[in-house]
Amino acid sequence: EFHGPVFLALGWACWRTYVSPSETGESRCNAMMVLGNALRLGERASEALPVFEAHLALSRRREEWTHKEEEILDAQDSVADCLCDLGRHDEALVLWREIYARRVDTLGVSHETTIDSQNVNAICLDKMGRHDEALVLRRVIY
Repeated sequence: EFHGPVFLALGWACWRTYVSPSETGESRCNAMMVLGNALRLGERASEALPVFEAHLALSRRREEWTHKEEEILDAQDSVADCLCDLGRHDEALVLWREIYARRVDTLGVSHETTIDSQNVNAICLDKMGRHDEALVLRRVIY
């Protein structure tokens, strides 16, 4: 498990190696996620955000993905994580609430991934100082 500058260097190397001529190629999408994660975990969220936003746009355009809905939700989650890292909690919360609502629709309210999404909403509310709202969400979860 690599971290720090080595992880970041591997992220850039992955991007350079696997960027494909096809804009919607799976290798390109995966390379974007590796690079975005390397930047974000390297505390460079401001640089990771445009990478994740581009990946989200690409995910929405891809026709051939069999799990397109989940890929889009994962891409939105990465954007929201970056926004939260940058202190843009209001924008992150809007995305996380949308993710939660779509997961309720697709997976059901008791699915583990849906519950995790609701917990992320509560964590964000706590970071915003909205502890009473976070507590209500946690009571629903548990």
